[in-house]
Amino acid sequence: MSPQPRKQFGQHWLRSDKALNQIIKAANLSKSDRVLEIGPGTGILTRQLLPAAESVVAVEIDSDLCEKLAKKLGNVEKFLLLQGDILSLDWAAQIAAFPTFQKPNKVVANIPYNITGPILEHLLGTISQPAAEAFDLIVLLVQKEVADRLYAKPGSRAFGALSVRVQYLAICEFIYHVPAGAFYPPPKVDSAVVRLRPRMIETPARDPRHLESLVKIGFAEKRKMLRNNLKGIIERDRLTQLLEQLEINPQARAEDLSVPQWVALSNTLQVSQ
Repeated sequence: MSPQPRKQFGQHWLRSDKALNQIIKAANLSKSDRVLEIGPGTGILTRQLLPAAESVVAVEIDSDLCEKLAKKLGNVEKFLLLQGDILSLDWAAQIAAFPTFQKPNKVVANIPYNITGPILEHLLGTISQPAAEAFDLIVLLVQKEVADRLYAKPGSRAFGALSVRVQYLAICEFIYHVPAGAFYPPPKVDSAVVRLRPRMIETPARDPRHLESLVKIGFAEKRKMLRNNLKGIIERDRLTQLLEQLEINPQARAEDLSVPQWVALSNTLQVSQ
């Protein structure tokens, strides 16, 4: 009998073979890949990962699920199960205590939707402090609304502060739409598989902290023009002049600027102040 999902942990069991296949395909696993799985739950994805990778390290917060997973997969040599909260557990240090396991180079997971933002920050870092050691690839099953924001293009309604923060650090791709009925119990929203490729920042901001703050202020009220949102840090006419200098429409809203334009604006503001 399968364990009952717990609402407190945002648990929804994926039961779609098509979705599982798309996740595995997107991860492009080889026998040398070492996978970190967040929230393995009942182990349905874990079982697909194990034959395709060198090793799988799974982090699960639910002690009951850990006990069941240990019974099912505890004897598999290339599987390491860690109990704890992915956001606070020093999983890298714990892995280091097992000589046969190396630090994961890919993340493949069906993550709890209620902590998607913090998990993304945990894996990628932030604009001002990118992850010290980037993963080669991150494949996640997330709420579709969040997925839409991750790979959104400038000028679209979905493009927001999250889009800028993540796209500054990684290339984002939509992989597969997963309907609510693919889960038990079905969540109230549809989901999507996304793939993130962390990268070297091509045109880093001169002051990443300034860029991070600028994006936050710029998107504070999305319906307002950027020059109105930023009037607290630069005089409107001066900002209009700088936007024209950067070939950006002075009436643009925050969502109209691409990531390179945000970087250019941050750099120009720094010089002009």
